[in-house]
Amino acid sequence: METNRKIGNSELIINDDGSIFHIHLRPEQLKDNIIVVGDPARVNMVAAFFDRIEFEVSSREFHTIGGTYKGKPIMCLSHGIGGDNIDIVVNELDALANIDFNTREIKDTFRQLNIIRIGTSGGLQPDIPVGSFVIAGKGIGFDGVLNFYAGRNDVCDLDFERHFCESVGWNELWAKPYVADADSELVERIGRDDMKRGCTISANGFYGPQGRQLRLPLADPKLNSKIEAFNYNGLRITNYEMESAALQGLCRLMGHRAMTVCAIIANRLSHDATANYKTSVSDLIATVLDRI
Repeated sequence: METNRKIGNSELIINDDGSIFHIHLRPEQLKDNIIVVGDPARVNMVAAFFDRIEFEVSSREFHTIGGTYKGKPIMCLSHGIGGDNIDIVVNELDALANIDFNTREIKDTFRQLNIIRIGTSGGLQPDIPVGSFVIAGKGIGFDGVLNFYAGRNDVCDLDFERHFCESVGWNELWAKPYVADADSELVERIGRDDMKRGCTISANGFYGPQGRQLRLPLADPKLNSKIEAFNYNGLRITNYEMESAALQGLCRLMGHRAMTVCAIIANRLSHDATANYKTSVSDLIATVLDRI
């Protein structure tokens, strides 16, 4: 990674109040332990567990509350939907940690962040029941975000990628999938024995890219059935969401620790779903906060 380079105004946009462009946080507000969620309203659900709140910032879909949980500094930030938003959030969090906003140069001492995404997801296997918690041990990105960064192959499971593309007959018009692992230390600390380890697809859309058909026909109507049948050395695709691969891939490139764990609120095979998913998400939040 480059050092001793002054970063231009158009590359790192700093607001008049000293905060970074999109998420509107200032360097002194950054915490090392960060919970990220999709829904801005879910930040309040997480912060309700905090024993002290120090600040609250909102800008667009990016809502942040920082404080302490059982005396440990922590913050929760919403990223909205999709890998493109993850690209914004991870880059701006890293900039807050590792770029001097006065000199616009990369700091000599690297600051590592722990970023845990808590989400909701749909299960793709019969043994992934509604109400279970699934860690994205491998995030499979359909969005192509990581492919725009140098070093992408160094942090991805290339054999898994090749086997997946061959098995499902990947359309050459689609972005090349990338496969990024969660941080193993975080997975062991957060997951323990009561969370399933899975392979999670991060789709680049909610409808067509996840096999949902409304008025528009799908380019490959059989893609979901091929995904469900995929097996690589005993690894199967367990669930769909939209952000874990970009989060884990970008953090691996930058040297941060990251993982995603989702509450399963529907199963695409059994057509089972729960309307009371907020209870499951609340239980997951409490568990992650206790273990972070």
